[in-house]
Amino acid sequence: MRVLSPLWLTTILFSTPLYAETVVINAEDDWAPFSSMRSDKQGVEGLSPSLVSAAFNSQGINVKFNAVPFARCLYEVERGKVVGCFDTSMTENNKNKFIWHKTPLFEEGLSIFALSESSDKNLTAKDLEGKTISLTHGYSYPNILMDNKKIIKDESPFDDTQLKKILLKRVQYGVINTTPGTLMINTNRNYKGKIKIVGLIETSVFYLNFSKTHKDGQRMADIFEKGMQEIKSNGTYKKIEHDFKVKHGLINLPPK
Repeated sequence: MRVLSPLWLTTILFSTPLYAETVVINAEDDWAPFSSMRSDKQGVEGLSPSLVSAAFNSQGINVKFNAVPFARCLYEVERGKVVGCFDTSMTENNKNKFIWHKTPLFEEGLSIFALSESSDKNLTAKDLEGKTISLTHGYSYPNILMDNKKIIKDESPFDDTQLKKILLKRVQYGVINTTPGTLMINTNRNYKGKIKIVGLIETSVFYLNFSKTHKDGQRMADIFEKGMQEIKSNGTYKKIEHDFKVKHGLINLPPK
């Protein structure tokens, strides 16, 4: 039997992160580039899991991600089956259902997309009255959009389906977050040059929402908030954000 020397033991102890505990978090599996299933199906990738891991790790907490569709992501948190889920924006409909940390994960525009031949520009939610728009099922859209009964809403299973419906003229507009929508158009020859942004609903703020019914909900929310503050102050957040933008060619995109 091989016996490790004290030097080897020291090397192992100081090269391997030591975590007080592990937390399991639900991660959205189909919202690239912020959070999506990896191509090899072995976990998730994107800005959100990178930030969530860094924040928890800074507080001595290891993270395991459970990749699930967004509707299930929220369902399991609300019922206390899992402690948290991302990426969620706060609305009048959900703000009292979950525990919210103070420092958001990130901000992202919610844009209005249409055919490139459209002469529309600078549209707002008010301009969609009387129009048929596509929304993605299970996503948390702002009340300025959802409470307006004059806007005709057509549900789609995925953001990509919205773009297909625009091309087929089954809807007049699609409502998709700016970065995912732009990347889908720029990387798909069927969409590139045929669909464009014609307006903005709002700039949404996204969070890792925590369960009110899970025994560790409030405790983990408090730990995560401390972690977010730490990675914001020590430069880790900026580095992760910069690397993310470089990877996806987002450095020169117009402000959201």
